[in-house]
Amino acid sequence: MPNILVLGGTTEASALCRALAEANIPATLSYMGRVERPKPQPIPVRIGGFGGVPGLIQYLRDQQITHLVDATHPFAAQMSTNAVAATQETGVPLIALTRPKWEPGPGDRWHQVPDMAAAVAALSGPPQNIMLAIGRMHLAQFAAQPQHNYLLRLVDAPTEVPPLPHHTVIIDRGPFSAEADRALMQTHQIALVVSKNAGGTGSLSKLQAARVLGLPVLMIERPLLPPRQETHTLADVLAFVTA
Repeated sequence: MPNILVLGGTTEASALCRALAEANIPATLSYMGRVERPKPQPIPVRIGGFGGVPGLIQYLRDQQITHLVDATHPFAAQMSTNAVAATQETGVPLIALTRPKWEPGPGDRWHQVPDMAAAVAALSGPPQNIMLAIGRMHLAQFAAQPQHNYLLRLVDAPTEVPPLPHHTVIIDRGPFSAEADRALMQTHQIALVVSKNAGGTGSLSKLQAARVLGLPVLMIERPLLPPRQETHTLADVLAFVTA
């Protein structure tokens, strides 16, 4: 009988949990707990880290995990790297359920940068109204460019005031519509959108809105990860864990 550990925190992970529950496949969902109001899940949930690679190795062995599914956010590089290392050590099969990357299309005005530091550096220059659509984990880095007016859309209210002298916080949870995002950008007179290349459909609307408005997008590319088996479909994951 398989015993699955799902590393989650994404809509894809939630969909996988539902599929595993419907198929009566024993599984546990693990996530870091950075969201205050997590969605209820149909399988057991653990919250918090493992203590690096050694802790994850110990968990896989103690819980007799047969398969590990990495369905974390594309920018959760440390967790994904740890998953590769732990499964190489234990021999537990690993598959990653990932979102396809966004690709620029006709009408898009993207400037692609390799990482968060490059995005911060690219914002040097005169003040602008910027939609900083990167979540809350990296906001402090943008304090190095304090001249801008930042629009921050977050799932949860920040526990501390963002270290940005000029900012507006909107608390909201997607999915969003392109029409609503277009109106939001117009209301706040946004001149530039900063986004991580998260992929998926839940937050695609900001890119669609930017395209319609002719706004430039500063796109932060995904971090490099060790080689691993990846898929974009639930069917592949279910076949993997039941093979």
